[in-house]
Amino acid sequence: MVRESIGQILVTTILSGNFVLAMFLGMCPFLGVTHSVAVAAPLGLATTFVIVIASLSAFLLNMVLTPLHLEFLRLICYIVVIAASVQLVEMFVKKSSPALFRALGIYLPLITTNCAVLGVALFQTAREYDFMQSLTFAVGGGLGFTLALVLLASVRERIQLSDVPGVLQGTAMSLMLAGILALAFMGFAGMGGGA
Repeated sequence: MVRESIGQILVTTILSGNFVLAMFLGMCPFLGVTHSVAVAAPLGLATTFVIVIASLSAFLLNMVLTPLHLEFLRLICYIVVIAASVQLVEMFVKKSSPALFRALGIYLPLITTNCAVLGVALFQTAREYDFMQSLTFAVGGGLGFTLALVLLASVRERIQLSDVPGVLQGTAMSLMLAGILALAFMGFAGMGGGA
């Protein structure tokens, strides 16, 4: 079992081990939904919820599958849990905020295929985290994902008010901003005691 403190795991997954900016997982919503903070923040929180549910379910599934020597079923079980969690989030958002549901569009059901969500479940299983470590890893991963979305969205909103040369507008600017944010987050390497 890995002996990392809860604080180390939290700091590492939010900053230096950020799933989007350090591991480059979940790039589709990172580049696609970050046109405004009003859309990026709720999607980040919805993804955080799914990550936490998937992580805790992965922990429990691993406790059942390992003694029965059914480890080969892990991946399919994780995917089923993720899909069910996304359905719950989608129904909740559709009922509680139809405007947000329309604004999120295709990106809400695509949380199912977000590799950051599956990555959390697989990484925590590989690292043999206990329950509290798994919960912290999931919360930190979700908060790091949300932080990355909100940071890029806020910078992109600010750039829209600037006079940007035509050559740099659109996708080119988004990719440059994503690269700069990734470089900035690499500066956190060594914090939290993890890599």
